Order: sequence, then structure tokens, then C-alpha cells
Amino acid sequence: MEFANVYGAPPAELAALSLNARQFSPLSPGADSLESLEAGSLDGLVMLAPPGTIERRYAIAAALRAKKPGSPLLIMAPKDKGGSRLAQDLRDFGCEFVEEARRHHRICQTFSLGDPDAIAAALAAGAPRFVESLGLWSQPGVFSWDRLDAGSALLMQHLPALSGRGADFGAGLGVLAHAILTSPKVTQLTLVEIDRRALDLSNRNADDPRITRIWADVRELKSLSGLDFVVMNPPFHEGGLENHGLGQAFIQRAAAALRTGGQCWLTANRHLPYEAALAPLFKRVTSVAELGGFKIIQAQK
Repeated sequence: MEFANVYGAPPAELAALSLNARQFSPLSPGADSLESLEAGSLDGLVMLAPPGTIERRYAIAAALRAKKPGSPLLIMAPKDKGGSRLAQDLRDFGCEFVEEARRHHRICQTFSLGDPDAIAAALAAGAPRFVESLGLWSQPGVFSWDRLDAGSALLMQHLPALSGRGADFGAGLGVLAHAILTSPKVTQLTLVEIDRRALDLSNRNADDPRITRIWADVRELKSLSGLDFVVMNPPFHEGGLENHGLGQAFIQRAAAALRTGGQCWLTANRHLPYEAALAPLFKRVTSVAELGGFKIIQAQK
């Protein structure tokens, strides 16, 4: 069976997609929003389910609500990243299903619509909410959704009053944007973020006319140039595995976006070898602080 609608990136050997399949993952820039679809409007879907319990159940509930009666929903996940829980999720939603195991994945298929009350409860549990401890709007599944990331917290302690035009690469919920925009000398700040949910929430968390938002993968960003500063807390996991290349790509994009003399402020786990990536691209690289397994680096182009 070929699917015309997809959520995430299910392995090609486990799911057949039609040419130009419609994408619904919030982590795919330009994708459509599954939760915004009219109920009963979607002609089937294949999903690589998120690993987090609340996020996964939210995504499945959104798919069940959106799909047409009698259309297929094929859900899969690695056994150690939520796959072992898929069957119970579908039972909780009141769905009849078949299950199989292939290539270290659990795969479930259902044609059921599920129990409307159970679906509504999962959608409510995974919806955006105001997190008192953060003082911000957030949502399960977004990076560091219910706590302040320690690396960002350390960077905010050492970030100087910046000025001019700048960008926050991997801006998330807008935590660093708050700190940056306390400086009246900042004239423009571009938030670049791959997670649509986080970018949408940053509208509530950092409502400032100086902000521009771009839903994009920083690694593919080519539109920014001549910036006075770039601030970032780059990710270093992809698909659940550590990937130093992510942060190195962020550094390369920062160097390309900055003017001569512009500065990059970076926070990272202490063990990540970013100094080697910064050295050939910047005139000066300075270690600013190290604490609790994190480090702050300032680099001037």
C-alpha cells in the first residue's frame, strides 16, 4: 500500500510513499499541520511516531481525528523509542489493530477511528500550555519544554548587551531572545528554528517588533548576511544519536551570516569539539566560562 500522507520519516523499507507525499511533521519546514486539519478529512497516513509519550499520543490522536472513516493509519517506531508502547496506545484509544515487528521497529495498522473522548484527552494533554516554572508558553515535544536548559541559562548569565542586527540559530521557545532584546541597541533579531511548534510559541513568548521568524533548518539557511551577531545553543543529537556535525554546521552558517568583525556567542556541552570548527572561520575564539558540564565561547569574525 502506498501512502500519500506522511508524518516524520518512516524508513523506506517499511513504508511505501507516493511521489510528493504530503508531509505533516512539525520538524519538516513547510509541512502542513496535522492538528489543524478538519476532522475526517485525511485519506490515510503513515507515521514515524515521536518517542516521547505525551507527544506520541498527541500525534496519534491528531491522526485518528483527522483521518477519514475506513482509511488506514500505519504507525511505527523503533522498539526502544516508543515502539514497544504503540499497541497499548492504540488500545487506550479504543482501536482495533494488527501489529508486527520488522527491522527493529514495531508497526501497527488500524482502520478504526477510535474513542472520541480518549482522543480529546490526548489532544488536551499534549497541547500548548503556560509553564509556570519557565514563565513561558511551551508544548510537550519541544526541546526542553518544561525546564530551562542549563546551557541556555549559563549563556544568558554571560551574554553582553548586544547591538545591531543579529540572529538566534535554533531559537526554540524564545528563551535567548528575551535576554538579547533587553538591549535597546538591538535593532533586529531573526529567530531561526526547525520546530514549527517552538516558533509558533515564540510569538507568545517574545512579542517584539524587532523580531523576524524563519521556519528552517539552519544547515540549509542561505538568506542571512551582514549580521552583527549570532547567538546559538546548537543541537547535537539527530535521530537519537550524537552528531557533532550539527553544531559544526551551525558554526559554518554563523560565519557565513556574520559581517567582518561580527561576533558569535555559543553555548555547548563541554565535551563537544567546537573550538576546532571555529578556529579556521573566526579571527579570535575566546573561552568565556565553563560550569556544570557546559561552556560558553565567543568568536569574532
